[in-house]
Amino acid sequence: VAAQKCRKRKLNAILNLEEDVCNLQTRKESLKKEHSQCSKSINQIKQKLNNLYHDIFSKLRDDQGRPVNPRQYVIHCSSNGNVFILPKHLANSEQKQDNRKEQKQK
Repeated sequence: VAAQKCRKRKLNAILNLEEDVCNLQTRKESLKKEHSQCSKSINQIKQKLNNLYHDIFSKLRDDQGRPVNPRQYVIHCSSNGNVFILPKHLANSEQKQDNRKEQKQK
């Protein structure tokens, strides 16, 4: 009787583990689909942002009416919502300062 109970418990444990494996495989497939959809959405948003970036720079002009070179300038959005066009070297130094501030806060 004890051996029968032991075998039954073992069989129940195996069945529960098989069910868990099946549920985890289903969850894994669901997460793969979700990841794929998120990646696709991110790529679409990146493309839209890139198009917007080029559209903005195509319409910008300097003081003499010449187009602003997107290789030399960047669009910078401040934390209060203001948008600036900055030379890349200034934007890079500002990003480094922001990163340092964030690291200090952590």
